[in-house]
Amino acid sequence: MKAMILAAGLGTRFKPWTDKHPKALAVINGKSLLQRNIEYLQKADIFDVVVNVHHFADQIEDAVHLNKGWGSNIIISDERDVVLETGGGLVKAAANLVDDTFVLMNVDILTRLDLKEMINSHRKLMPLATLATTGRKTSRYFLFDHLDNLCGWVSVKTGEEKIIRTTADRHQKAFSGIHVIEPRLFSLIKQEGKFSMVDVYLSLAADEIIKSYDHSGTPFIDVGKPEAVAEAEKLFK
Repeated sequence: MKAMILAAGLGTRFKPWTDKHPKALAVINGKSLLQRNIEYLQKADIFDVVVNVHHFADQIEDAVHLNKGWGSNIIISDERDVVLETGGGLVKAAANLVDDTFVLMNVDILTRLDLKEMINSHRKLMPLATLATTGRKTSRYFLFDHLDNLCGWVSVKTGEEKIIRTTADRHQKAFSGIHVIEPRLFSLIKQEGKFSMVDVYLSLAADEIIKSYDHSGTPFIDVGKPEAVAEAEKLFK
């Protein structure tokens, strides 16, 4: 099994670190976010990992080379010319991921979600994709029905709502930035250039099954802002 770590973002919320470094190399208790997530994937027996790069790409490539991929086979997907967001970045790396079910994850999340169990759940149900979620509070939510099938999206900050399937029992779940995906997704994506995976899922949810995998109660943090570092260091030694 392979995985892709999304590490190309500009990290604008993580300034001033990202004025001179990529967020992927921000250090939590002596290990970068990138190293921690490569090692996290190894615990699920995933040693072939695509990492996309844009912002301070050379620093990421140098870290991977210097540390021999931290024991994994790392393939760099180069987005130096233009950052393609989550969906565009995935499509650019598609040639490395078309063979089998794969994991996609953001570099700036840390969790103790049992990834092996999530993959097993996905393989039992075989949806197009399974999305890790929790019941935590956030500003934007995916909406799922009573069978945990994706049926919409909502921003509680702006009130914007996108309903894909009409159902009386929609419930909100916060996305954790980890996906398990079937490679046939690539043949279904119609978007081009720079676009989000949220847009992909919402465009497909009417006809395809996209599942929630709720891991509420397991340690999780989005290290999106500098103030999250102290909390991350308490949770992840």
